[in-house]
Amino acid sequence: MQRPSPPFFNLLELEALAAKVIAQPALDYIARGAGDEQTLRENRTAFSRAFVDQRILSGTVVQSLDTHILGSQARAPIMVSAMAAHGLVHADAESATARGAEAFGTLLGVSTVATQSLEQIAAASPGDKWFQCYLTRDSGFNRELLQRAKAAGYKAIVLTADVTVGGNREHDLRNNLRLPTPGNFLDPQGHRLPLDLSFDSSIGLASLDFVREHSGGLPLVVKGVTTAADARALLQHGVEGIQVSNHGGRQLDGTPAAFDSLQRVAAEVRGRVPLIFDSGIRRGLDVFKAIAAGADLVAVGRPILYGLALDGWQGVRAVLEQLETELRVVMQLSGCATLANIRDTPLLHGPLAGNR
Repeated sequence: MQRPSPPFFNLLELEALAAKVIAQPALDYIARGAGDEQTLRENRTAFSRAFVDQRILSGTVVQSLDTHILGSQARAPIMVSAMAAHGLVHADAESATARGAEAFGTLLGVSTVATQSLEQIAAASPGDKWFQCYLTRDSGFNRELLQRAKAAGYKAIVLTADVTVGGNREHDLRNNLRLPTPGNFLDPQGHRLPLDLSFDSSIGLASLDFVREHSGGLPLVVKGVTTAADARALLQHGVEGIQVSNHGGRQLDGTPAAFDSLQRVAAEVRGRVPLIFDSGIRRGLDVFKAIAAGADLVAVGRPILYGLALDGWQGVRAVLEQLETELRVVMQLSGCATLANIRDTPLLHGPLAGNR
């Protein structure tokens, strides 16, 4: 596969490489977490506490990893997570990310606070896209944004439920970071809309009804779920999907690792709706463990932006290809020919084995 310049051999190397081309305030915004960053660290180390119960002499060879979920498909159970402000790292911003995701063959999450507008990103590639919705304090704008997503061909709405206020990101405060106005918050002349577009701090279960009413029948996924109790409430409210996430350790510090939360949520959901998982994915082995723990699809965030910074859309594709290559190796060595085999593979839990 084509590698960006300079080359990389795993995603853990990417941050240091990207630091050479991303301005420090932007790098801190992407890489760092909230508070003391306990949750940020836990998102990685939690994977080291789970072990694969390897089987040999299976006589099988890894087959297709095609993944179908909520009307979208991907060549592997890996998608690009919705993230803000891709323009911080590359001039082509989300359009380049969309091209990279489509070139690999997976779906793209698009944030309300993307550098570019919903329509610009939709036009950048024919690949499937999901709209990650932040509800603002202006209900009219929220309604219009949901309708625009439907009109632009987005395949699902992902309601972000864990950002009722911005997390305590001290590095951004220290750097006096000021992000450019997101494309969705600009009028056709490029001026900021004269509305209160700050986050709605009062979202609740009734907000799900609002999203459904104005999104034209698109499947609804709720992102930011970390407890069995919240998963149970969402199932009772009829959501089509649940995304287990602690926002990459960027919101409430001191919460458990997302991988630990995934296992609890999966035990509650029991396959009734698809589970999407994000926060901490850096290796194909992490993808394997997440699927074994109950995820149907894994979303990758920060490494995508590092790949974008290093080599544009080709860097995005290379990140996704690296994860798929590693996943296939883990599957072959563990005796898993299919994704269903991974789901049947037990994970063994023990003391912290150290960082990989």
